[in-house]
Amino acid sequence: MSERALPVPESTPSWLDRRFAVLLALGFSAGVPLPLTAFTLRQWFSESGVSLGAIGLTALIGLAYSLKFLWSPLLDHAAPPLFRGLGRRRGWLASIQPVLAAAILAMGFTDPSVDASRTVAIAVLVAFLSASQDIVVDAYRIEVLPERAQGYGMAAYVWGYRGALLAANAGTLAVAEFAGWTVAFAYCAGLVAVGFVAVLLAPEPAAPPRHALPWAERLRAAVVDPFRDFVRRPHWLPILLFVALFKLGEALAGVMTAPFYRELGFGRIEVAGVNGVFGLVATLAGALAGGWVVARLGTARALVLTGLTQMLSNLMYVALAHAGHDVPMLWAQVGVENFTDGLADAAFITYLSSLTSRAFTATQYALLSSLAAVPLRTLGATSGWLAEWLGWPGFFLLTTAAALPAMGIMLWLLRRLPPEGRAAR
Repeated sequence: MSERALPVPESTPSWLDRRFAVLLALGFSAGVPLPLTAFTLRQWFSESGVSLGAIGLTALIGLAYSLKFLWSPLLDHAAPPLFRGLGRRRGWLASIQPVLAAAILAMGFTDPSVDASRTVAIAVLVAFLSASQDIVVDAYRIEVLPERAQGYGMAAYVWGYRGALLAANAGTLAVAEFAGWTVAFAYCAGLVAVGFVAVLLAPEPAAPPRHALPWAERLRAAVVDPFRDFVRRPHWLPILLFVALFKLGEALAGVMTAPFYRELGFGRIEVAGVNGVFGLVATLAGALAGGWVVARLGTARALVLTGLTQMLSNLMYVALAHAGHDVPMLWAQVGVENFTDGLADAAFITYLSSLTSRAFTATQYALLSSLAAVPLRTLGATSGWLAEWLGWPGFFLLTTAAALPAMGIMLWLLRRLPPEGRAAR
C-alpha cells in the first residue's frame, strides 16, 4: 500500500522531514537533462564542426518544454504503464526516468560530425521525456506537502535543480575533457538515478477525489476556461506580445553562446568554470538582488530598470568579440550577463504572477508562460544563420536591439495597466 502524505509535525524541524530530501533529489533529476539539449549539446556540435545555422536550429529541441501542457492531462489522469504499485505519481516517475537515462546514454553513442540528425532525434526524445518528468514532479511537489510547507518544498526543488544544472553543464564538460563525450553522457545518465532512488523511497501523496467528467469537460476546465478568462481582459494581445518578446534578445544570444566561446578559443575547462560555476552564482545573486529591487521600487519600475539592464548586458558579448581570447573579459561578460538575467527574471516573474486571475492562478501561469515561450524557441532557431550573416559583433548588436520592441510594449502597458494599481483594485 502506498504511504500517504502526512502533515509536517509542528515539533519537527522542516529540514528533518524526508519529503524535502525527496524534492531536493527530484529537482536534481529534473535539472540534469536541460543542458544536454541546450548549451552542452551546442558545445559538442561546435567542436564537431557543425555549421552555425544547424546549431541555431537546436533551439527547436526545447519546444517540448513549451508544449508540455498538451499531454499533461494524460499524465494527470491515466494510470502509469509500469510500477503501478508505487501509486500514480511515483509510478509515472519510475516509468519515465529509466527511459530518460537510456536516451541520454544513447546520445553519447552518436557522432554529430558524422550524422548530426541522429543526435538531434535522440535529443528531441530526451527533451520530451524530461518535460514529462517535469509535469509529474510539479504535481508531486504540490500534492505531497501541506500548503504551509510549499515554500520550503519549492526551495528544496530549486536548489536540487540548480545543483543539477551545475553537474550536467560544467561537470559534463569537465568529464568530456578527460574521458570523451560518450563517457560524459554516461555520467549524466547515471545522475538521473538520484531521482529514481528518491522515487523508490518517497511517500506517495494521497490522490485527490476524482469526479467522473467527460474528457471534453476536463479539457474545457483545464485549458479553455482559463484562456477565455484571460482574453476578456483589456489589452490582452499586447500583454501576450510583451511576454513573448521580453526574452527574445537573451534567447537569440543564448543559442549561440557555446559556438561563440569555442570560436574565440576558450576550452572546455575554461567554459565549465566561468560559464558553468561562476555563471550560476551570478544568476542566483541577480535573482536575490532582483527580489530586493522589486520590493523597493515596485513591479512596474523594477521591470523597466531590470529590462534595460538585461538588454544592455548583451553589449558585453560585443566587447568580448573584440577582445578575443581574453579570460578576464570572459569573467566580466559572464558575470554581467548572468547577474542582469537574474535581476530581470525576478521582476518578470513577479509581473507574470500579477497577470493571473485568482480563479485560474496556476493554470493561467503555466499555460500562458508555456505558449509565450514558443516564439523564443522558433525565432531562436534563426540565430545561427544571423550570426553567419552578420558576424559576431553585428549579431550581438542585433540581439541587443531585439529587446527594444518588448521595452516599448512594456512602457505602453505599464502606463495603462500598472501592476500595483491592478493589485489594489
